[in-house]
Amino acid sequence: MLLEAKNISVRYGDHAAVRDVSFSLETGHWLMLVGPNGAGKSSLVNALARTVSYGGAFFLEGRDTREFKPAALARRIGVLSQSHRMEYGFSVEEVVRLGRFAHEKGFLSHRDSEGQTQIQRALALTGLEDMRRASVLSLSGGEMQRVFLAQVFAQDPQVLVLDEPANHLDLKYQQQIFGLIADWLRQKERAVIAVVHDLSLARRYGTEALLLHRGACAAQGAMDRVFAPEILRPVYEMDVHQWMRDLLEPWQTP
Repeated sequence: MLLEAKNISVRYGDHAAVRDVSFSLETGHWLMLVGPNGAGKSSLVNALARTVSYGGAFFLEGRDTREFKPAALARRIGVLSQSHRMEYGFSVEEVVRLGRFAHEKGFLSHRDSEGQTQIQRALALTGLEDMRRASVLSLSGGEMQRVFLAQVFAQDPQVLVLDEPANHLDLKYQQQIFGLIADWLRQKERAVIAVVHDLSLARRYGTEALLLHRGACAAQGAMDRVFAPEILRPVYEMDVHQWMRDLLEPWQTP
């Protein structure tokens, strides 16, 4: 097992954002974290990224992630957050290069023998080679998302953790981003966890799902099981399957 979460809980004061959630992730799998707003999805991801305090434990190949130093954990787990803010005119390549920080050998050291190869690979995979010298301040939202995806690809982790990777992107960039992640996942010893609001995208790309409701696990496992009408209806308080059919109806060929 590549990654296991056991009895994870996250609290903000008196509010329990995540309550006793467990899951496991094998290599080659893409786990979709789904559920309504406020279900605890981002809090669960933030716990894995160690940006919030949490109870329970995450295990990476059997070892508690708390035992890893930050740089060592960053070499194994890469995180792409919902939003990015850039106030300086760094080039695309300079931002992507920041993904190699955890691989440098020491303070002010640049001894990273695989760095340039990984940066070049990340730029090529995300289609940014011709834009490598462009200022990030000149990029569109979709292009910026590709830059930060390239940064985490350059980091070369085993587990890619994504919090709404296609948030606010138009259809073209949604297709590109999810396609790029699917291509990355085909490499050996890789796995993905993604918070996704769009259930169509989750079902299209996920191998399994964890459905959260009010901080707790409502269902988990194979996509067909988690996305069954009787499972989704009480969580979303609506007939999700009927709503999806209604949305697609205008696109059906007469």
